[in-house]
Amino acid sequence: MNCKNVLHQIEIAVETIMKITGMLAEEDLQKRPTPDKHSIGELLEHLAVICEADRRIANEAPKEEMDEFYAEVSYKTLIAIQTGLLTNFKALKHYYMNLSEEELQCKTTSYWEVTYTRYEWLLQILAHIYHHRGQLHAMLVHCYNKDPKILMFE
Repeated sequence: MNCKNVLHQIEIAVETIMKITGMLAEEDLQKRPTPDKHSIGELLEHLAVICEADRRIANEAPKEEMDEFYAEVSYKTLIAIQTGLLTNFKALKHYYMNLSEEELQCKTTSYWEVTYTRYEWLLQILAHIYHHRGQLHAMLVHCYNKDPKILMFE
């Protein structure tokens, strides 16, 4: 039940990100409000990969494997970002809904030596997505006067 509730909150974030991306033009992806920080497109690409990347990290993927994974990921268009976001969320949901209680309580360690239960990793994924969704919203509103005017929470 707890996983189902957390996954529902992640799904809300994914749905709002989908709505935001639906309001953007391809040229918006190149906008970079702060030099040496992510562009809107880079931030959206990161958001699209979080569910899959963080699931791998929660399953103790070594740094080399994660570096290879990140090097292979490419979501450079709005359609690719939306597809990646949905695909990766669905895979995360399927994975977590099929874990036993024992598997959820199993502690795993990231390549940078942080240890959580798989359930705690799911909470980290939720926090990670909400954090970057907030960054995206702030970038659009405060830097580009593009308020999506959508509810960010239920």
